[in-house]
Amino acid sequence: MNSVVELRPWIEGYVRAWNSNDPDDISALFTDDAVYYTEPYSEPWRGREEIVANWLDRKDEPGEAAFEWHPVSVAEDVGVIQGVTTYPDKTYSNLWVIRFVPDGRCREFTEWWMRHDAR
Repeated sequence: MNSVVELRPWIEGYVRAWNSNDPDDISALFTDDAVYYTEPYSEPWRGREEIVANWLDRKDEPGEAAFEWHPVSVAEDVGVIQGVTTYPDKTYSNLWVIRFVPDGRCREFTEWWMRHDAR
């Protein structure tokens, strides 16, 4: 991973999985022993099977959210992106740290999200 262009296929795959909730789409994103951090101070989801199961427990309905993003930093094996997730009734800012293995799958994913003020 040494260019912004290489981030795009993984993020497009993530958004595809987000909208399909297909276990194969989700599974394809992560290594067998991947770690997924969903929020600060919580235990991460460990391993592909746990990631898929927990993802599906918290899934959004297909097409429910729109996601826009841009890269913040890209290095050889890590990408940091900033995004905005928009639902019909709420909006979140996102910061993702994605650590890759050479084949383009994720070995460690960290997401931070903040709900926009509802005022």
